[in-house]
Parts: sequence; structure tokens; C-alpha cells
Amino acid sequence: MPNILWVDDQIDELKSHIIFLEKKGYTIEPVSNGEDAISIIKERTFDMVFLDEQMPGMDGIETLEHIKNINPLIPVVMITKSEEESIMEDAIGGKISDYLIKPVNPNQILLTTKRLLERSRLQNEKSAQSYLRQFGELSSRIHPRTSWAEWIEIYKELSKWSMDLQSGDENLTQVLKDQLQEANKEFGKFIENEYRSWVQGEEGAPTLSPEIISKYVKPHLDRGEKTMFFIIDCMRYDQWLTFEAVLSEFYTIETDMYYSILPTATPYSRNAIFAGLYPSEIERMYPSLWQQGQDETSLNRHEEELLKRQLQRSHLDINFRYEKILNADDGKKVADKIHNYSQSKFAAFVYNFVDTLVHSRSDSAVIKELAPDENAFRSITEAWFMHSNLLQMFKTLAEEDVTVVVTTDHGSVRSLRDTKVYGDKDTATNLRYKFGRNLKADERGAVLFMDKPSDFMLPEVAKVNNYIIAKEDYYFVYPTNYNKFQNRFRDTFQHGGASMEEMILPVATLKPKS
Repeated sequence: MPNILWVDDQIDELKSHIIFLEKKGYTIEPVSNGEDAISIIKERTFDMVFLDEQMPGMDGIETLEHIKNINPLIPVVMITKSEEESIMEDAIGGKISDYLIKPVNPNQILLTTKRLLERSRLQNEKSAQSYLRQFGELSSRIHPRTSWAEWIEIYKELSKWSMDLQSGDENLTQVLKDQLQEANKEFGKFIENEYRSWVQGEEGAPTLSPEIISKYVKPHLDRGEKTMFFIIDCMRYDQWLTFEAVLSEFYTIETDMYYSILPTATPYSRNAIFAGLYPSEIERMYPSLWQQGQDETSLNRHEEELLKRQLQRSHLDINFRYEKILNADDGKKVADKIHNYSQSKFAAFVYNFVDTLVHSRSDSAVIKELAPDENAFRSITEAWFMHSNLLQMFKTLAEEDVTVVVTTDHGSVRSLRDTKVYGDKDTATNLRYKFGRNLKADERGAVLFMDKPSDFMLPEVAKVNNYIIAKEDYYFVYPTNYNKFQNRFRDTFQHGGASMEEMILPVATLKPKS
């Protein structure tokens, strides 16, 4: 039962309130002065304190200071007769959790107690009830006729339920995971049926990677607005929601959604964003700027030049600045001079940390233990963002007369199931997509085969005549040393495949509130 300390010099007059709370299941320890409160709180643990502001001797504000020195995290509710603003400022400055104006009635006390001590439980119960009510309706929308726009709404709802239920009942969380898995199974079939027509220019197709700059950046440049464009590598929609909640203090934010091209991997999706072209078009128009090989770290070295050529094709004759931020030192250097970037008409930034965290989790047992599932991984990402140079950049830009556009090149999916893949020694080593000659895989239902790459706007380069893309949460493992690599890569976050988490992505426009 929650244990509450109630400090009031007229505590005997509050017996009816105390009895009321005790009948509701709370344990109340009454004391009549600040000195006794401090003594007892040193010896015993309390879940919450009700504290009278006006007491003889040591008053409530002074008592609050001592209580917080002993236990900074304990919730304290100040009860006062005064409505003076200075009293409230002193109390709030002392980190109270709430305050009530006398006279207070028992229901006020009960409501405040429940809000502070049982908020999490009540919210979880409410979320659970809401999700269970909507479970059937959400499932009924997942079928072969679901449109791309409907898939976006389904994924947004599932992402938000994942966040709302993250600390709730494990059985209900498993129900949600099963529903997400079933949705991704149907989504994989949908992509297999529709994706080819999208990249071939079908009318009514969703916004895809090559259209991001023309649709979300160019209109601001055309109006003469200073525009800062950020790509946060490998950011999922649920991670963006945590960033958005922080940034909403400084910006008015409009978030739209788009689909990444396949493979959902940096060499393809991010080059497509900067070039405004599909990979096969880049390879054909600018062969010196397209590289295809095993070393992914070298495949995006021409982004600045690709962006320059897209702006030229769009008749935007502007000087722009470009920065790729790969580590903390890079981030600090850019953050320290972000004001200078904001004086340019256009600046583009690639921020690499989230992608680095994804790969580090695969290689580090410590990080994997810290982030055993999607919810924990999201929490780690949020903790990083709160202390990052990236947030500092956004705060500085919020004081400038600029428009900020934020997006990502692809997301990631927690890969839990393997399928054997067969290819020659030149086959790509990626876990969620491969290219090579005559590739085959065991689980045909888990794989999207691209036997004619040009139909999917992918290059047909030497030693490559087909691509395969993993669907759902599958990852590819070679038959050689099968068990070794199966165990190594199971339960790692990967990208390159066809899942909602990798393909359905946020693109947000931020306007400074100041």
C-alpha cells in the first residue's frame, strides 16, 4: 500500500481526510511540524508527502528544501491558504509535484494522490482497454486490398500503441507484437504486388525517396526561405515521435510520411534522396558517382555532388552547404557553428548516430543487454537525443529565421527469423538484401525476388542479374557455417528489407515558434 507522510500544524483537524484515504487503501503518517517530518523521513521511506505551507517555526518552504535534500525524487504536494504568485514560485522552484489551495476536500486529496502515485498504472489500464477495443477494427483493415495510404495509418497506429503499452501487461504486449507481425506479413505481399508499378511511374503512387527534396525542400527555397535539411540516418517513425515530443517546445511541426525505395539501405535510399533519381538513373546519368560493392562506408561519398546536380536540374542556382556528421567530434564542430550555417540559403546535414547505434547493438553484448527489444532501443535513442549535439543544433536554429526539414533515409527492423540464401562468392553480404547472380532462398514467402533489376529501377552492373529483399523480420544466412551466423545475427536490428519499420518513414517540416 502506498505510504504517505502528511505534515500540517493542524493535523488533528484533518482526521476525516486521513480516514477517507485509509479506506481507499493508503497508509497515512501524520505529523504536526517540519522538524518531526524531517526526522521521520530520514528513518522511513514514503511514497509521497502532503506539506502545509504555513506552519509555525520551520515553514513548508524550508521543510521542502530539507526533504528534497534527503530524497530528491519523492513527490511533494504543497497545501497553502495563500494564492500569492510568489508563494507558488517559491514552491515550484523547490520542485513540488503539485499544490492545493485550502480548504481542501477529501476528493481533491484522493485525485491528486492517484494522479501522482497511480498515473502510470491507470494510464496503462486505460491504454490496454482502448487497444483491446480497437484490436478487431485494426485487424479488419489489414487485408489484400489495403492501399498504401491505409498502410501508413495502420503503421502509425501500431507504433503509437507500441509506445502506449510499453510498460503494461506482458500478455497484451505479446498480442500487439503478434498483430504487428501479421501486419508485416500482409505488408510484404502488398509491396511485392505494388512496388514495381510505383517506381515505374504509376499515377497515384506514394511519395518515394527521389521525390523528397523536390516535394518538401524545394518549395521553401522557391519562396526564398532559408532552409536547413537534416537526414537522420536509420531513424524509425517511433524514434521520431520521441524526438518530435522534445522539439515541439521550440517548433511548430507538421509530420508527413513517405515510402523508402528498395533496398532500404543507405547506398540506395539516401543516394536517391540527394540525387532526386532512382539508383539505375544515377548509374546511367552519372556513372562516376555511382559505386556498387561490398564496402557500404564508401558508397555515399558523392552525396554533395548528387545534391548539387539535382538543384541544377531544378534550376535552383544557389550555393549550399553540406555536412556529414559521423561521430561526436563532428557533431560538436557543426553545433558550435550552426548559426553560420543558418545564414546560408540552404544547408544539408546527414546525422549518422542512430545508424551507428543499430550496428553497435549487433556487435556489442552490453548494448544488446541495455536494449533487448524495440521499447528499450527507443528509450536509449531518446536518452541520446536529449544530450546530443543534434538537439543543440535544433535549439539554436529555433532562434533563427529558418525552415527546418527533417527526415530519414530508411528505418530498421528487429530481425528474429532466418532463411538460407544461396549465391556465388560475389554475392553481397548484407543481411536484409542481396544482389548477385541467380540468387535463391529457402523461404520464398519471406523474400521479394527482383529477377529483372531494371524493372525496379536498380542497376544491372557486372556480376549482378538479380536482387532479393527480405520481408517481415527475416534475415539471410548462408548454408556454410549456418548455425554460427544464425546465432550471431538473430535478434539484431537490420535494414535493407521490405517491412513497415524500414519503408514507412517520417518527413517533418519545422517552423520556429520564436
